[in-house]
Amino acid sequence: MVIVAYDPHFEKTIRKISDAGLKERVKHQIVKIISDPLAGKPMRYSRKQTREVYVPPFRLSYWYDKAQDTIVFLALYHKDEQ
Repeated sequence: MVIVAYDPHFEKTIRKISDAGLKERVKHQIVKIISDPLAGKPMRYSRKQTREVYVPPFRLSYWYDKAQDTIVFLALYHKDEQ
């Protein structure tokens, strides 16, 4: 069973979203990631060991630890504000 955790910054960002459609798309992607943690694109360089999925026009960043079977959702951010 996958253990899921949320970074406080991520939770704050999610609470601020007022668009119901965007919230629903984010929830859908979270469920997809929990069912297949390797679904996201692996990042490189300073962001190594994290993965991202695209939720137009945002990126959902998470970290997956295969040894402990843990997913930590890190951030939801706009691509241009990276």
